[in-house]
Amino acid sequence: MHPLLRNSLAVVVGILLGSLVNMGLILLGGKLLPPPPGVDVNDVTSINAHIGEYGFMQLLAPFLAHAIGTLAGAFITARTAASWKLPLALVIGAIFLFGGIMAVRMIPNSPLWFSALDLGAAYLPMAWLGHRLALGMKSAHRR
Repeated sequence: MHPLLRNSLAVVVGILLGSLVNMGLILLGGKLLPPPPGVDVNDVTSINAHIGEYGFMQLLAPFLAHAIGTLAGAFITARTAASWKLPLALVIGAIFLFGGIMAVRMIPNSPLWFSALDLGAAYLPMAWLGHRLALGMKSAHRR
C-alpha cells in the first residue's frame, strides 16, 4: 500500500477508534456516575444550568473518556502509519483538542479546573503518549 494512503487511513481509523472509545466511556461514565437529578444530558442548556451540581467524579469521567479516547486514537494511528508517526499522532490530538475546545465553549459554566485539566492534559499529551506506547510495542515486538 502506498505510504500516503496508509498514513491517511491510519488517521481516519485513529479518529474513528478514538471517537468510539470516547463515546463508549462517556456512556459508561453516565451509567456508573449518573448526572445530578433534573439534568438532560442531551441538552446543553440543561447541563449548563446544573453544572455546579456535578461532583468531582462526575466531571472526572468525561476527562478520562477524552484522554483515553485520544490515547487510543493516537496509538492506533502511530501503530499503523507508514511514516510521520509522531506528527500523525499529534494530528489526532489536535482534532480531539478542537472538539474539547468546542465542548468548553458549549459548556462555559464548567469549573475552570476541569476545563484547564481537560484542554491541557487530555489531548496533545495523550496523543504523544499514544505515539510513545505504539513505538514501545514495536521495539518490544522486535526483540
